[in-house]
Amino acid sequence: MSPSPPDDAAAPLDDPQDAIDAAGDGKGDGLDPRVREHTAGDAQTGIPFIGAGPGDPGLLTLRGKALVDDADLVVHAGSLVSSDLLEEHCAHAELVNSVGKDLEELVPLMKDAHEDGRTVVRLHSGDPAVYGAALEQIDALERAGVPAYFVPGVTSAFASAATLRTQLTLNGVADHVAFTRPQGRTLDPEDDHIAEFVEMGDVTTCIYLGTHAVAETMDRLLDDGVDPDTPVAVVYHASWPDEDVLVGTVADIGGKLDEAGYRASAMVLIGEAATGAGYERSYLYGDWANGGSDDSTAETEADD
Repeated sequence: MSPSPPDDAAAPLDDPQDAIDAAGDGKGDGLDPRVREHTAGDAQTGIPFIGAGPGDPGLLTLRGKALVDDADLVVHAGSLVSSDLLEEHCAHAELVNSVGKDLEELVPLMKDAHEDGRTVVRLHSGDPAVYGAALEQIDALERAGVPAYFVPGVTSAFASAATLRTQLTLNGVADHVAFTRPQGRTLDPEDDHIAEFVEMGDVTTCIYLGTHAVAETMDRLLDDGVDPDTPVAVVYHASWPDEDVLVGTVADIGGKLDEAGYRASAMVLIGEAATGAGYERSYLYGDWANGGSDDSTAETEADD
C-alpha cells in the first residue's frame, strides 16, 4: 500500500501556488520521505502522472498501459498525445483535454473525481519529468490530500534517436547529452545556453519546445561563432504516422524547416551524433571484452 501524503497535505488550498511553496519548503532539507518506499515501476495508490511516450501507442510503457486501460477519467495533454493512443487505450474512459485549463481548474477536477471513487490518470506527452510541468500539479493535489506519483515514459529525444538510427552518445563523438529549450516567452535570453552546449563539441544538444524558433536559434548560434557546418537533424512528430525527418546544418536547417512549414512538435538534435558517423569502437566490446579491465570499468563504459 502506498504511504499517505506528508502530514501537511491534509488541508486543501485555494491557491495552488501555496502548495508549490509549501512543497518546496518541506523538501528543502531533504527528499520526500516516501522516496525509499517505492521504485519507479511499483503500483501505487493515488493519481498517476503517466508519460504517454512520443506518440506511437506501442511506446507507452507496460505500467502506463495497465493504468490507462483501467481508468475512468483520463486528463490528457491534448494534441500532444496521439489520437491513436487515446482511441486504443482510453476510449472507454471520460476524456478531458487539459489544454487551456490552469491549476485552479485542473486540480479540483482531478481531486473531486478521485474522491468520488473514480480511477483518475493524468496523461502527459513523452516523459512528464522533461518539460512536463507535472510536479506543480502533484504538489497541489497532495496539499489537498490526494496522493499522486510519476510513471515514466519515453521522451521524444529517445524516439528521435531511434528514428535516426543513431545514439545520443557515441564513443569519440558525443560524451554528453543536453536537454534544453530556446529563449522566448518562458525563458529569458540569459538562461538560453544552447550555444554553450553546442560549442563544447562533444555534446548532443536536444532542443524541446523550439520548433517555431529554429531559424532564429540557428542565427543566434552563427552570431555566437558556432561552426555553420555543424550537423542538425529535426524529427517532426517522432513515431507518429506523419513523422518526417529533415537534416542539414546550423547554416541551413532553419530555411528547410520553414519551407516544410512545421511550427510545433519537432525535436531538434544538434551535433555529430545526429548523423551516427565518425564514432570509434567502444572499449566495452573491444579491449575490455578481451580481458583488458575489471567489472567497475565495464559499468562506466557500458553506454559508449
